[in-house]
Amino acid sequence: MQKSVETIQGGKVTILWNQQTQTDRTIPNNKLDIIIRDNEKGTCMLIDIAISGERNVIKKEAEKILKCIDLTTEIQRLWNVKTKVIPVIIGATGTISKSFRKYVNNIPGKHEVKELQKTAILGTAHILRKVLMQKYNRFNTETNDISTMNSNNRIAATLYSLGTYFVSGM
Repeated sequence: MQKSVETIQGGKVTILWNQQTQTDRTIPNNKLDIIIRDNEKGTCMLIDIAISGERNVIKKEAEKILKCIDLTTEIQRLWNVKTKVIPVIIGATGTISKSFRKYVNNIPGKHEVKELQKTAILGTAHILRKVLMQKYNRFNTETNDISTMNSNNRIAATLYSLGTYFVSGM
């Protein structure tokens, strides 16, 4: 869980991240990952980010958009800005939807899709290594027979192969 609550205000643009949005009425989903408000243009981007299971990328995008409907309406009314929801959803192994590039291109700045995918994949590889190494260490301390050591060596080789595949595959 993210703990930092930050606001950057530079005259023309206000960036909020990991902050609840104050509204006149109670809105259950009023804390998005990033909100970019362009005071000069009168626009606001509501950016919600997630790393999802492979089968859930499109479904998760739709959920994020639906989740923000009330907040979008309330921000438009209170701040008098045109508001756009931008879901940034990447699968655990880098899968993206057909709409992903369109969404990311709406966010100011330069964003390399391959770099975003690589970050998600490296995070997945890190989790796999951590889980498999816990299993490896537990087996390693419980017994020293040959079959267990061979199994442990296979786990270590699998971890190395996964990490190499994920990084070189991009």
